[in-house]
Amino acid sequence: MTRVRVCSAAANDYTEALCWYAERDSDVALQFEAEFEGVLAEISDAPDRQPTLDENHRYLPMRRFPFLIIYRCSGNSTTIVAVAHTSRSPDFWHSR
Repeated sequence: MTRVRVCSAAANDYTEALCWYAERDSDVALQFEAEFEGVLAEISDAPDRQPTLDENHRYLPMRRFPFLIIYRCSGNSTTIVAVAHTSRSPDFWHSR
């Protein structure tokens, strides 16, 4: 099990998405929050199991929501670098 850290930019991505869902339906927002926590646990359990995006990054799609959780591993640490909506420009997070 590796330690998972969410960088500030990814935390902003997450918060923006959570707020968007909360404005529309609080139950759906809770489901989004629960699924995100589940994805973080899945990444923590086996970060190398997910497909690669490039030589430094991997991703895990959320099952019920149109988001990819993009992360990179370094030793025993994993950093979430983006909570990327699948309709958003795929390169927006590259500078992180």
